[in-house]
Amino acid sequence: MAPPRKTSSKSADDAPAKPASKRATKAAKPAAKAAAIGALTLLDRAAKGEFPGTVYIEGPDEAVKTALLAEWRRLWAEAVTDAPIARVLNADEAGVDAILAAYQNVSLFAPRELTLVLEVEKLGRSEKRVEALAAGLSSPAGGSCLVLVEPAAETPRKTLEPVRAACLARVDVQPPDERELLEWGRRRLAASGNTPEPGALEALLDDCERDSIAFLNEASKLGVLAGEQGRVTVAHVRSLTAPRVGADLPDYLGAVAAGDAPKAAQQLERLLAAGENEGSVLWALGHLVTSALTLAHNPYGWARWKPLSQALGRRRNAQSLARAIDAVYRAESAWKGGRTDARSALEQATREVAAR
Repeated sequence: MAPPRKTSSKSADDAPAKPASKRATKAAKPAAKAAAIGALTLLDRAAKGEFPGTVYIEGPDEAVKTALLAEWRRLWAEAVTDAPIARVLNADEAGVDAILAAYQNVSLFAPRELTLVLEVEKLGRSEKRVEALAAGLSSPAGGSCLVLVEPAAETPRKTLEPVRAACLARVDVQPPDERELLEWGRRRLAASGNTPEPGALEALLDDCERDSIAFLNEASKLGVLAGEQGRVTVAHVRSLTAPRVGADLPDYLGAVAAGDAPKAAQQLERLLAAGENEGSVLWALGHLVTSALTLAHNPYGWARWKPLSQALGRRRNAQSLARAIDAVYRAESAWKGGRTDARSALEQATREVAAR
């Protein structure tokens, strides 16, 4: 008869667990949360020279995001006087390597740089890219600043949480209340050297029905209306009309054609404040110049703004027009190549074409 089989008193639950894989262990470890901060508080600290090395901007209000980025760039330029123009990257086109290179390649002999990364949500389609970016952001990189911008979404993009957590500051841009909108308006006016008289911004807020996009666009126009006076009044608010996209485009092109650079810059500001697309304005500027060169050889040719192109052709000879065309192409290339933003590229091209 066979001896009885020995049985163990230990159950399956008592058996030693197999060690988890490194990947599983890493995933189970909760990521540290980035410091949450309000947009206005972030700007207040920046005004004191406090710029986190990495900032993550998300949330549903795109108008306030745009205002935040514009003010952040202005404060950075004031604090870092030798800094080059902010670099603008598209996350999907640039890729993780280029983003981290912009952040980590710090030299003792190079000025601190500000880099803005747009459409960061496109990285969320690849877990490996998200992990690589999060790991790279966790490494200190001197005094430069990297700002990651995620556009609005109906639901939070959970795949991007490691990147959010890796940043030193995280801003969730929600629709502002009335008090916050008024503060954004004051800051926008201050950036152009203006201050509002009591009741001016409140009147504008009523006219815009507390819509952040309309309010911030109109606030920019108020700065132009005030001019050198430096003070925005209720009368300025009352003089505003509803923005008419494209209505002032001929005035802008006319100032460029006449060589009136200050007026061209003012008209450009009005166009953009009214909601005109930078790309459309740059196309119109390029068409104005190329048509001027074409009409110089064929006066019977067609041009969208023929009298203005002819005026530009009378002011600049063929060689000068060729340089102007090159200036527009260089501006467009710098913008699309991520070496500058659309507004800066357009401003530079306007100055060069309007030059006498």
